[in-house]
Amino acid sequence: MKNEVSNKILLESDTNELEIVEFRIDEMDWHGNVIPCHYGVNVAKVREIIRLPQMSKVVNAKPGIEGMIKLRDKVITIINLAQVLNKDTGDLQADRVVVLEFNNLMVGILVHSVSRIYRISWRNVEPPSRSVHSEQVTGLVKMEDRIILLLDFEKIVAELCSQSALKPINDAELLEREPNANRSERTILVADDSQFIRHTMCSTLRGAGYIVEEAENGAVAWEMIQNKIDISVQEGSDVRKNLSLVITDVEMPQMDGLHLTSLIRKHETLKGLPVVIFSSLASDDNKRKWIGLGANHILTKPDLPNLVKVADDLAEV
Repeated sequence: MKNEVSNKILLESDTNELEIVEFRIDEMDWHGNVIPCHYGVNVAKVREIIRLPQMSKVVNAKPGIEGMIKLRDKVITIINLAQVLNKDTGDLQADRVVVLEFNNLMVGILVHSVSRIYRISWRNVEPPSRSVHSEQVTGLVKMEDRIILLLDFEKIVAELCSQSALKPINDAELLEREPNANRSERTILVADDSQFIRHTMCSTLRGAGYIVEEAENGAVAWEMIQNKIDISVQEGSDVRKNLSLVITDVEMPQMDGLHLTSLIRKHETLKGLPVVIFSSLASDDNKRKWIGLGANHILTKPDLPNLVKVADDLAEV
């Protein structure tokens, strides 16, 4: 079901587009009627879609962990997404498994049905409103007759699977690595649509002594960068006096990290501004492509311990 060729093109270019797999996790209302609920995930995270095979239970599993299955030579954890989203599914049975692979981890999510793949522009993906499950949703796509919610699978999986968890590094450990680092004079802009991931990254960098500014997507980050350029022009100074480093995710509403990186590299004033891509999609092949787009360094999201080290290497004024 996955269109690997076209998706590969999207991940190595600055088209500001993505492909999503739409699936449903329905719920029941008080009258026993089925309420269809539509969700989406980036095709780049989808390994395959299968019928639910025989499943084994996990002893002392966290709520939301349905069990384990054997998929060829691997044993993977199955997540009951309806339970994670606090849905009342009544007697509805989820018999499809969307197998996801990101952050060097493979998991399966139980869903009721899978429909099709859509290719859309990130400009058509809106940040979630406060009325939506904002902690679990990173964006929404308005179709003609429905709304597709894009879920924050990094957060969902990190909370259920300890091996993928992102935790801020201890302040003392960070300061001990380079006690004389003059980080307090360096400003880092972090762009990530996941509030969970962004908070973890920013907490780590602030704990190390950096000045950190946050953007919820690439469009907001680009606006902030342009403001930095204006300030530098007024001061007659190098833009890196006001901005030392940009760290960006790839998947973001309005503008993705690849397009943001391309805009930075095409701007004469910003050619010397370092860019780090911090993404769960950072395979070896994607890393090479993203370096070709102009990124100075690539980090995969479990690699949080190296975040400050990379910032120290690149954020020199």
